[in-house]
Amino acid sequence: MSEVLVLYYSRHGSTRALAQVIVHGVESVDGMRARLRTVPPVAPETTASAPAVPEEGAPYVELADLVACSGLAMGSPTRFGNMAAPLKYFLDTTSGEWMRASLAGKPAAVFTSTATQHGGQESTLLSMMLPLLHHGMLLVGIPFSESELSTTNSGGSPYGATHVAGADASAQLTESERKLAFALGRRLAIAARKLEGGLS
Repeated sequence: MSEVLVLYYSRHGSTRALAQVIVHGVESVDGMRARLRTVPPVAPETTASAPAVPEEGAPYVELADLVACSGLAMGSPTRFGNMAAPLKYFLDTTSGEWMRASLAGKPAAVFTSTATQHGGQESTLLSMMLPLLHHGMLLVGIPFSESELSTTNSGGSPYGATHVAGADASAQLTESERKLAFALGRRLAIAARKLEGGLS
């Protein structure tokens, strides 16, 4: 089976919830499965070493996961309209894969979660797209043929799946957010299969 890497950073669990729905979307496509991975946190000053394996949730990503994947879904909470530092830190370690063109020609999608409706969702999605474009990846978004994109009162963008988590990160994914995240995962998996020659 071909694998789509679903890579995320999540501080309070909201971005992880989106990632899990995207996994279901990927695995709704015959012959495709998802590999769920996260990145370790970073801090301005090192006060203690983080464990080599997370205590809960997805394992930490390795560069080999990028090489092996047929497609990539990448997610981060919004930090002042930009991706969070831990995800950017990981991306900054991928210059070797850029030189080898390990990701060139593979499809990619992005997703994010914010505390507020106007917290910078679309600029965060765009910030994540930039390094993927430098890697030569082919970006997949959400078309307006997904009716929830026109009717959602919460998250959702043609640039990628989004969620409005609330100031205390307690808001659960809405039905529209779930449907759009599922659709994004499914579209990404279909694109990966087509690019691999699995669909006519």
